[in-house]
Amino acid sequence: MKKSSYFFIFCLLLRMPFAHAEMELDNSLRATYSACIGIDEALLDLKKMAGINTAVTAVGTGLGAGATVVGLIKEKKDKQADKIKLDKLEKIANWRLENNIKDPSDEEIAQFVANMTLDSANNTNVETELSKLNKQSKKLGNWRTGLLAGNTVTNVAGAVIAGTNRVDGDLQSQIDNCKNSLKNLQSAIMQAKLNGEDINEAQTIYNTCNEFNYVDISKINKRAKGATISSIVGATTGLTGTVTSAMANTDATRNDNTEKGKKKEKNLNTASNVLAGASTVASATATVFNATQIKAIKDVANVASKCSEVLR
Repeated sequence: MKKSSYFFIFCLLLRMPFAHAEMELDNSLRATYSACIGIDEALLDLKKMAGINTAVTAVGTGLGAGATVVGLIKEKKDKQADKIKLDKLEKIANWRLENNIKDPSDEEIAQFVANMTLDSANNTNVETELSKLNKQSKKLGNWRTGLLAGNTVTNVAGAVIAGTNRVDGDLQSQIDNCKNSLKNLQSAIMQAKLNGEDINEAQTIYNTCNEFNYVDISKINKRAKGATISSIVGATTGLTGTVTSAMANTDATRNDNTEKGKKKEKNLNTASNVLAGASTVASATATVFNATQIKAIKDVANVASKCSEVLR
């Protein structure tokens, strides 16, 4: 064998480690691309749905708050009507005493009441005022029921969206694979650097994508779980409040003037208002969880976006 052949083989042997290092770096870059590209798109979908759910639960909060306010206004109207009814009975009793009427007929009482006004300063007829307050109370009761029903629907929708808007197994696996590929890339960069290879591009990719190791992905699912639980609570209290409000506003309940009937109506109205308040709080809590989930998704999505940018 000629000396030139020995020299060629010697140079080839010297070149082999460098070629291997370069090949390893190229393979690691390709693996990193395959593992890390596209994560940003999946996270953008999560962010979009979290934004939609924030709007949904915010609407639910508004409906619940409206039901609470309407319920309180209704309660005020009912108290006004109750006071007028008590004054009415007192005036009838005084009329009977003043006129020594022991057993008045229904016609006599009806005639007396027909001319009864609220007080000396207000000439409004008592029956007219009671009729007006009763209509207002009925309408407010219907509004409260409708608003609570709307709140219930938004909470159900919020629970469904939040329950599915989380990092699933596929996305988690992709993120984990991306992190593992970055470990291999780091090793390849170190070897290539020792062999005098150009590592600038690879180092930029590693530095950018390695930020995946410093973001808390678990926050996304934790916020989703919190929003789901809050929405379920809101849906439960909203539905119960809707049923309770509807029962309180039926003619059978409203027209039962016995002591037991009045107490039942009052308890149902009080329960409806309390449940409306509870549902509002639950909706507001879900809104907060959804808003903070957007922040958690943004933190990861920003890293994913920058990573995909340097890989393209």
